[in-house]
Amino acid sequence: MLSQPEVSQTVADSHIIYTKRTGDVTKRIDYDYKRCCGCGICVDLCPTSALELGDMCAIGTGLDAPPVLMDPDKCSFCGMCAAFCPTKAVKMDIDGKDAVKRECYPHIEPKAQPNESCLPCSLCEQVCSSDAITVEYTFPKKEEIAPLKEGVTGEISIDMAKCNFCGICAYFCDAFILIPKDRGEIIPVDPETAPPSTLALPFENILIDEDVCDYCVLCEDICPEDAIKVTGTREVAAPRVSGTLSVNDNCVACGWCKSVCPYDAIDVFKPFEGEIRLIENHLIRCDPLGCHACFNVCPANAWYIPDDKKIDVSADLCTFCGACEHACWLDAIAVDRTSVVHTPLCDTAWSEEWERGIDSIASGKRMRPDRSHVVVSEAPEHKTTPAPRMPVIDPVLLERARERLDRIMPMLSDVKARREWEMALAKGCHDVVGSAVE
Repeated sequence: MLSQPEVSQTVADSHIIYTKRTGDVTKRIDYDYKRCCGCGICVDLCPTSALELGDMCAIGTGLDAPPVLMDPDKCSFCGMCAAFCPTKAVKMDIDGKDAVKRECYPHIEPKAQPNESCLPCSLCEQVCSSDAITVEYTFPKKEEIAPLKEGVTGEISIDMAKCNFCGICAYFCDAFILIPKDRGEIIPVDPETAPPSTLALPFENILIDEDVCDYCVLCEDICPEDAIKVTGTREVAAPRVSGTLSVNDNCVACGWCKSVCPYDAIDVFKPFEGEIRLIENHLIRCDPLGCHACFNVCPANAWYIPDDKKIDVSADLCTFCGACEHACWLDAIAVDRTSVVHTPLCDTAWSEEWERGIDSIASGKRMRPDRSHVVVSEAPEHKTTPAPRMPVIDPVLLERARERLDRIMPMLSDVKARREWEMALAKGCHDVVGSAVE
């Protein structure tokens, strides 16, 4: 005789973990609500209606709450939510093994992967909105093959019309300094109307520190765009650019890496196909700077504010998850999924239910099994937790802090001043470490 299932719920940081034990089998669903964008795909396809989408308008504008709520007593632990979560916010295992990888159980595989054209360079790693890309160079740095020579004179320049900010020279030699943009300053653009060299790239400028340059000409040799010109003496051969580019499970297949790659070296496999539309007559009251909900929930960082209108989205970067549609309080966004790209589904006794779930991702209509015979226990009463007491703030100390911030902010806005501070700090740390070693 089968034992009665035991269902429990625990919370660890941003993870809500549901565990179901039936006899010797333990199933666990790990929901990381910080990774969840609130697309609602899991809610639509759940066969037992165990999932409910929260207030996405409030969550999109700053409410720290789980976008999806689950009733563990209704959940059958089938794993559909984990199999089709576009941000991998839901993971399920059975006795410690990944349930999504089970044979015959379909799942989506959003991913980006480098091809044979990859150098690699640093652009894709810097623009990845989900921190899924890691670039590791394997060729030696300049100091390893040609140590700095003091007192050498020469000339060096960068043709900014050719430079694509690939970052290879900055890795190779300390004389090159890439000035990064803040993440919010990296803006998607339509490739048909604007080149990606200005807004979509992760760097705003590249500087040359001639105090640490001995004009060895090696940077000119390794530049893939022939953008660097040096008048100097070449004493050794330049190394061949080599390295590895790896993509981890955080990838949501947004396509940012592909959009900025100057060498067409990234292939992107999106899980959904579809269309995203803005309903213009609903945008009259849109305040993208004040609301920002669509920006906040988008896992692809696909939204931007163009010069000619209030708001726009890059369809090339959109993953068609639909989170922005749920978060828009004006109903000004429409996302239509037309198909789901998933692994094969075997012809099994339960395949029909999975087919219904997959179809609902595109159609939005879900046929669910008859559960009228299921006896559901009454939900327990939840006690209201009193609001925390706000700390007392000393107005004198607050005013002092504001005065000091007002004095330092102009200096922090100066790029050259920040660079000098960073060099001084780095030199100070080096001296301290050297003294400790001695």
